[in-house]
Amino acid sequence: MKKKYFGTDGIRGEVGKSPISPDFVMQLGYAAGRVFSKYWDGHGRQTVLIGKDTRISGYMLESALEAGFCAAGVDVVLCGPIPTPGIAYLTRTLRLSAGVVISASHNPYQDNGIKFFTSFGDKLPDSIEYEIEQAISEPLICCSSDQLGKVRRLDDAAGRYIEFCKSTFPNDSDLFNLKLVVDTANGAAYHIARHVFHELGAEVIPIGNQPNGMNINDGFGATSPQACIDKVLETKADFGIALDGDADRLQLIDKNGNLFNGDQLLYLVVKDRLETGNKVPGVVGTLMTNLAIENAIKALGVPFERANVGDRYVLEKLKNNGWQIGGEGSGHLLFLDKHSTGDGIVAALQVLSAIYRTKGVILERLAEVPLYPQILINVKFKKGYDFKLDENLSKVVQKSESELLGIGRVLLRASGTEPVLRVMVEANDKSIAEKYAQLIAKCIP
Repeated sequence: MKKKYFGTDGIRGEVGKSPISPDFVMQLGYAAGRVFSKYWDGHGRQTVLIGKDTRISGYMLESALEAGFCAAGVDVVLCGPIPTPGIAYLTRTLRLSAGVVISASHNPYQDNGIKFFTSFGDKLPDSIEYEIEQAISEPLICCSSDQLGKVRRLDDAAGRYIEFCKSTFPNDSDLFNLKLVVDTANGAAYHIARHVFHELGAEVIPIGNQPNGMNINDGFGATSPQACIDKVLETKADFGIALDGDADRLQLIDKNGNLFNGDQLLYLVVKDRLETGNKVPGVVGTLMTNLAIENAIKALGVPFERANVGDRYVLEKLKNNGWQIGGEGSGHLLFLDKHSTGDGIVAALQVLSAIYRTKGVILERLAEVPLYPQILINVKFKKGYDFKLDENLSKVVQKSESELLGIGRVLLRASGTEPVLRVMVEANDKSIAEKYAQLIAKCIP
């Protein structure tokens, strides 16, 4: 079954338009509360934790969710602006029924979304999302007054999460003598990230830490890293840490202004763990992970597998395989021995730990793994077209893959929101990648 509302990372859209409207979100809270009650085997009343990023629409949607949960007889704990992975951690450690985040991650402020975590701090499985979608269509029948949910605020949420992040950094290491630019994208980590790095010893220069409800991800953060690069060069900082609006993505900048994406940082941590005698049974990337990184990880003797795009699918494959490390080039990095979900701050600490141990030498080794050029062409297609049934396209793709064997690869992905086929060709030479990308794109009617 195809889900109507849930995408790869919860429900997301423009505020005021379906489904991100107050009436729908209230109905969503009620439906989720009803579904969660079927699976909650804890003691006492069901309780959900609600956090949000800094978007102005968060106030409205928080109130709507709160009303829906209370109508279903579910208690609510509010913790205000906090990174998405902070909600995952607090839900688990407080032994709550579920966690809810009001955020559209790296999107502009006009968008917002709702995503859920289980009581274990995991993303909801598809099966429960299907159940919630079915329950949304049911009428909202408020429970009796004596069964209504209550609401309270968790005043020390930020402090608890700061201490958790610090606990993932080795006890015998510190960040003394490091100057860090920390860019929080005017988002959920604006009042948290700088304290984590400062309390571990670093001199912190915060930027993107003045949210006004409408400037989240606007010219700052992991999706707009130039501001962080410029600040690193201006202040002669050692590194720049760029997070996105809900702080689950990471991009790293070195003192020379070089930008390292999630693929490169994933390789760096894997290599460091192997060098320190830790076992790495396998690594999970996505369909978009750079081929150079896959080859480099395999050259270390570590199995590598690809999941569909989206950190939830990386997490799913990691759990199925019993592995711990995975991620995406966009900066979602998962270290399941440290946290149950992707966390930009925790990921930054794992990278800085590796840099600390090698006195920076490990960063130089990334030069040994130059990324392959990737050419992406978006091709609009006619209504009703199914590229999987196009025999001519299939033949061209197969021929291209055969000729690229060992030096590149082809990836075709249909957009989930518009009639567009994304043609991505990757090769060790940019001109070769462009040649095959154009060849395949011309075959699409």
